[in-house]
Amino acid sequence: MLNKELALKIFEGFSIQRWTDLVRPFDIVEMDKAAEKMILAFMLGKAEEKKGREVDWTWMIYASLFDLLRKISLCDIKAPVQEMLKKDYPVEFTHLNEWVLSQYKPLLQDEELFKMFTIYIGQKNGSINIPEKSRLAERILSCAHKYSSFRELSMLSVVNEPLRIQRISNELKQDLQQYLDLTGLQPLMMEQKSFEFLLKVEQLRFQVRWNQTPRVPKTSVMGHCFFVAVITLLLCRESSLKMNEKRIVDNFFCALFHDLPEAVTRDIISPVKSATIELPNVVKQIEDKIVFGELVPLMEDCFSDEIIFYIRNEFSNRLLLPDGQELELSLEEMEKRMDEPGVKIVDGRLVRVADHLSAFMEADSSIKHGITSTHLEYGREGMLKAYQKGKMINGVDSGRIFHEIAGN
Repeated sequence: MLNKELALKIFEGFSIQRWTDLVRPFDIVEMDKAAEKMILAFMLGKAEEKKGREVDWTWMIYASLFDLLRKISLCDIKAPVQEMLKKDYPVEFTHLNEWVLSQYKPLLQDEELFKMFTIYIGQKNGSINIPEKSRLAERILSCAHKYSSFRELSMLSVVNEPLRIQRISNELKQDLQQYLDLTGLQPLMMEQKSFEFLLKVEQLRFQVRWNQTPRVPKTSVMGHCFFVAVITLLLCRESSLKMNEKRIVDNFFCALFHDLPEAVTRDIISPVKSATIELPNVVKQIEDKIVFGELVPLMEDCFSDEIIFYIRNEFSNRLLLPDGQELELSLEEMEKRMDEPGVKIVDGRLVRVADHLSAFMEADSSIKHGITSTHLEYGREGMLKAYQKGKMINGVDSGRIFHEIAGN
């Protein structure tokens, strides 16, 4: 069950600064890195599937959550130091990982999830083998981790003297050589079409949410998307609905990409969208035109259809058939059809709960830090009213966690 303590711990990912020993023209935080890593992993994984290889997406999405949890606990230890510990002091490295698990045991009330976390820590430590079916997913995620770091360093290179970053850049390039057998990496390294798509997506790192008001911590649209994705994952585990693995995976990626159109449209805040009765529909139509004109042409064929499915009517429960037909169905009908071959299902209303919870925590956290405004207070109170305790959405008591965090 998602609880206040776990939600707040994950939210700390917005406050962990990266590359703190370099000149930084913008905030680079751990939540943004986690988001770009998973977007890259999706692109790389779909390229491998096109070749007929099987990707263990379930392993990958849980690994992305566990990586973030581990990073939050060990944020004061730089990655090179951790690598040295693992290589030269394996016993101490094992104890360090055991300490990480001890920090989360009181927070992870889902015993099965904590067991999965424990196994994953063992896999990272080298004491537990990664299953054969998950090894490709592990390589893809590792590659995405290295390349997303490389992209961050590339963005920092314009304001840092070469001597500050050259060694790190060379090491990252050398590390990436081992992944060149992954088809999707090659066009990224050669800055071809998929690289241009990534550049568009990266604009979400620079777009600050609640841009009309001071707020602590500031959160980007990209980081918000990953936070919504992991909250959606946890809500799926809490739901009383029957959910198979592919349904949970599709929910995760729908949440990860739900604000992708803002890469080319920018965020239009809710009060403005609601200025007139028809404006929300008009804004949606304009967004669709811009997305299909600027974003879709940059997408590779191996993932464009899926992303379009994820971002179109992103907050409605729907099903995608193998022939491309999209249906909005009742929860009962979705449960009956989710095991059909080739079917993709998204619990859009659950993604919406996670989206609102993220917005609520962004406002609530700033207010509790003493940085407030009428925008933040109005947004916070509006969401508390909208999510009353006991309000069931897709098998989840959606109001419980809002009021738990608020302290009601």
